[in-house]
Amino acid sequence: MDLPGLPAEDRELSPYTGYTRAHWEVVADGLLRAAWRWATPRGALLDLPGRPSASGVRSDGLEGYARTFLAAAFRVSGAGGADPDGWLERYGEGLAAGTATPGRDDAESWPVIRDVHAGGQPMVESASVALGLRLTRPWLWDRLDGGVQDRAEEWLRGALCHVPSPNNWYLFPYTVAGFLESVGRGDAETARARSRALDLLEGWYAGQGWYADGDGRAFDHYNGWALHLYPVLDAHLSAGPDHSGQPHHAGHPDHPAPHGDRLREHLDGFSLLFGADGAPIHFGRSLTYRFAAASAVGLGAVTGHTPLTPGTSRRLISGSLRYFLDRGAVGTDGLLGLGWHGPHGATLQRYSGPASPYWASKAFVCLLAPATHPLWTATEQPAPSEGPDQVLALPAPGLLIQTTRADGIVRLHNHGSDHVGPDQPEEARDEDPLYSRQAYSTRSGPTGSANPADNHLALVLAGARSVRRRIHPLGSGQGNGWGWAASWHRPVFPGGAPHVPGLRVESVTFVRGRYELRVHRVCGAPYGARVEQTGWATGPEEPLHSELHPVHGWEVRDEARAPAGTAFTRWATVPRLTAGTGGTGLYAALAALTGEPGSAPVSEAVTEAVPETVTGPVTEAVTEVTAGPGSIEVRWAQDGARTRITFEPLRVEHLPPAAG
Repeated sequence: MDLPGLPAEDRELSPYTGYTRAHWEVVADGLLRAAWRWATPRGALLDLPGRPSASGVRSDGLEGYARTFLAAAFRVSGAGGADPDGWLERYGEGLAAGTATPGRDDAESWPVIRDVHAGGQPMVESASVALGLRLTRPWLWDRLDGGVQDRAEEWLRGALCHVPSPNNWYLFPYTVAGFLESVGRGDAETARARSRALDLLEGWYAGQGWYADGDGRAFDHYNGWALHLYPVLDAHLSAGPDHSGQPHHAGHPDHPAPHGDRLREHLDGFSLLFGADGAPIHFGRSLTYRFAAASAVGLGAVTGHTPLTPGTSRRLISGSLRYFLDRGAVGTDGLLGLGWHGPHGATLQRYSGPASPYWASKAFVCLLAPATHPLWTATEQPAPSEGPDQVLALPAPGLLIQTTRADGIVRLHNHGSDHVGPDQPEEARDEDPLYSRQAYSTRSGPTGSANPADNHLALVLAGARSVRRRIHPLGSGQGNGWGWAASWHRPVFPGGAPHVPGLRVESVTFVRGRYELRVHRVCGAPYGARVEQTGWATGPEEPLHSELHPVHGWEVRDEARAPAGTAFTRWATVPRLTAGTGGTGLYAALAALTGEPGSAPVSEAVTEAVPETVTGPVTEAVTEVTAGPGSIEVRWAQDGARTRITFEPLRVEHLPPAAG
């Protein structure tokens, strides 16, 4: 890692990561020092080097100021105002300079806040500025000149009177309004902004601690680093200071609103989405924020809204921080770069600029817990994924989590999150590999759009491969060591390919142990088309083994090359099955991604006995397969249990050996 001055590891207190609260403080200071080398003379903009975002370099400079300010605010507030490096003096000077003449084309002025489609990115940054000011009020805001306070309020109010993006952006004016009200500058406008955001949040709540990111079915890391963070932290700060004058750090629920209880429920499942190596699941957009994925865990520990022990919480947050520091997220210049481990263009979105990765600052919310808090004094305990193998079905977001202790890998099977707005057409050009694939993991990433898609069921028609856009959940369930999730989608073809009326794919993923039984019923396929199923993408830089074996319906097995690689490997291969199709067809395969040394290959796990079709060995996980036009049943070699999947209506059963 390229952050000098890290303390010695403490393997007695932190046997899994070696990290303590002191490590978090040193990392925060190191990131801030490196970023401030690129500040304008008065510190209003931090113009970090790199390709500009679609919003332009001035907005990017504000982003550098605002997002690093958030890290400094957590750092200083958590230290009770102690600020030996003088961070707040620098940010105070930058605030004064940036708000003096907003919109002017000079060295320091901040861009004005506008509607989302008219240069609206500064609205995002206004929330970090407001939250930073609220966290550090006794040591920064209360000491500012009245004129600077007035100018800052005027600039921030731009967030209250302009149109946000129709998603988590509504929590930015909510956060601005919360700050203004906390310093006695609230009015009807701030009340409306807060009420509007909370009303929308209620409508987006799907259950089980998961919010959709706007209307539709976008479920991803924005749940933790935005949709939970802003309302729960707002309630926590509203509880008032303790006897020392610091923000409330009691570590117990501090507000009767539902948001804290929802965070607790969210963490019950989300805590499984960190691998034994500390990696968060590689899924959804804005992954360049990296260890911000752990912010919800830290927030839960700080506020008391968590089902996790303090030792487990610290293992997760420190594991995630260390995972990225050990893998090149911080460059030789000390800056967080654009990418995942190191630079990786396919991880980015158009809105990503040089300072975008500094939303990782949200992870430093954990520093609001003082040094005496159990988060820092308890001995680290294993992460949930380091315990026995687990399967967790989450019907609300349509997700299925599968963990294996032997290799520490967490897999997420996606049957419900698609990032397609309800008013958006399903177009192949908008296909997003970070949402559209059937499965994601903590050790592998999706292939890029220009390469063969991993973990994908495609129809091939007139030379064009279909993509998966809008995902319609059909249900999910779980039992002792097994679980399933199902969905359907309409295959969408690139421009020029014919639209096929009535074409539909129904998909079921059934998991137990490290195995994934993937079953698809293709309905309404034109004769002469082909169907393809791919598995996990792996490459030479990760000691992983990806397998995909035919169980029913497939004719050819081969391997596709993905020279553009993934976020984990520069070059990858993808196992693939293909077959002809027409009308209605049933296709089943057994997949596995494993890093377990010496594990038996999936090819030793199933044999097939399909009436009037083929009889013979298929893999060693399943000893018998019986398939009909709308159903399939497999018998597992491990214990003789049977899994039966039927369509119309969809039903998934897992029967122990004694049942049959």
